[in-house]
Amino acid sequence: MVSSYNNNGLNDVLIVQMEKGARENQTVEKKGNVVRLQDKETGWTVGFNFFSITDHLSFPENGPVELNEEQIAVLNGLIKDSGWDDVLEADLSPKFVVGHVKECEPMEDSDHLSITQTEVDGGDVLQIVCGASNIAQGQKVVVAKEGAVMPDGTVIWSGELRGTPSFGMICSARELGLNVEGQQKGILVLPESEETGRPFTEWKN
Repeated sequence: MVSSYNNNGLNDVLIVQMEKGARENQTVEKKGNVVRLQDKETGWTVGFNFFSITDHLSFPENGPVELNEEQIAVLNGLIKDSGWDDVLEADLSPKFVVGHVKECEPMEDSDHLSITQTEVDGGDVLQIVCGASNIAQGQKVVVAKEGAVMPDGTVIWSGELRGTPSFGMICSARELGLNVEGQQKGILVLPESEETGRPFTEWKN
């Protein structure tokens, strides 16, 4: 789930996106100040827009927001009052973490893509397709998990590259907005001493 507050282009709106989806494939239904977006084919709810949201919650600035359990409860109340049964669930897990590349194999029929098995927080291992030339087994790297919002506003979703599922992104210093002295082109390689799974927050400083 990805959330952002917009009080510039849109007036006082909280946007909550639960799945990646194209606007042309969505239906829109509005009840009061709450808009529900659904996938036309599956009927699944893919997001909500909450208008005049500061009547209920406050946000310090425009941009991505990390909703806590209390804020989620307020939003669920607004959804219920609008007559819908959908329930938002708080996801407090870190979206940028130190990953450990446990396996790295070149993708068949590609001259630059590699398929990695990368351990993240909680001991989970994610399959991530990476196009960096310097990716290698054994590295400690920065992983943007599904739902991560990059400094440029790009949202990371699971997807496929050449038919191969990929569940996140292994980041470069440039993608994180970092200026790392001596950093070679490609992904940001961290010291081996870095703890696998720890939240990576340096790019926000």
